[in-house]
Amino acid sequence: MTVTLGLLGTGVGLGLWSLLVWLAPPRPGLSDLMARLHPEPPQQPLLTTPEAGGWAVRLGAPFTTALRSLGLPHRDVQKDLAVTERSADVHLAEKAALALTGLVLPLAVELVLAVGGRALPWAVPASVAMALAVSGFLLPDLTVRAQAQRRREAFRHALGAYLNLIHILLAGGAGIDAALHDAARTGQGWAFQQLRRALNTARLTRSSPWTTLGQLGEELEIAELTELAAVLSLAGTEGSKVRASLAAKAAALRSQDGAAAEGQANAATERMALPGMLMAFGFVIFVFYPALTQITASL
Repeated sequence: MTVTLGLLGTGVGLGLWSLLVWLAPPRPGLSDLMARLHPEPPQQPLLTTPEAGGWAVRLGAPFTTALRSLGLPHRDVQKDLAVTERSADVHLAEKAALALTGLVLPLAVELVLAVGGRALPWAVPASVAMALAVSGFLLPDLTVRAQAQRRREAFRHALGAYLNLIHILLAGGAGIDAALHDAARTGQGWAFQQLRRALNTARLTRSSPWTTLGQLGEELEIAELTELAAVLSLAGTEGSKVRASLAAKAAALRSQDGAAAEGQANAATERMALPGMLMAFGFVIFVFYPALTQITASL
């Protein structure tokens, strides 16, 4: 009875909240209103989001419109999706499909048990269904966040190598534009592909390369790339010395990567401490158990 009242109360609360949002929609901010009065041509994103298919996408596709009306996905999730090159519609379809699967699966198991004459109390499958539905709805967000974080770390590592290549080319007498393009063509992998795409976009649109590199840094949320674009902008517009700045930034990135790797190694060592202690405790019990049984039996 308590679970039923809780579910009914939750449904009524969601209905009242939806009605309130429909009757009194949130007011836009001043910056949004000013942007509407003076619209600027939007920049084309440098990161691509190819479409993908699968059973989850086909199952959850009818629910994507409803989820978008709720403001999903959020801004942070959209940035993570851009980094992982995934479509927002595919992401929302997977969320809906996993939530629906988690909601239906316990009820199907309960139906099978009821047919076999071993039905569980209805509160058990209902609670499990709600927990699995919420977990399935949140799982894609957590997965995308973890994948985006790994890609950002890999990009920072590749950026350090890119800065070293630029420094070598500048020391050999190359210009800034030539050094940027030649260094991007040298490397392989996803990070260098994004750098080459940004530089090619700058060449095709007849804009400065540091502008597209700064845009790429904002889309990826990598402050080091944005700082690199600012340094290159000073070198290209004001003629400042850039070799020393790039060398210092490359050294800082190398030290940062080394500190991050050391921290990950220390964290892995700490995680292994508990299993080692449990194994040692189990070994001690295994060795002394026969003696303890003999002592207690003789008392």
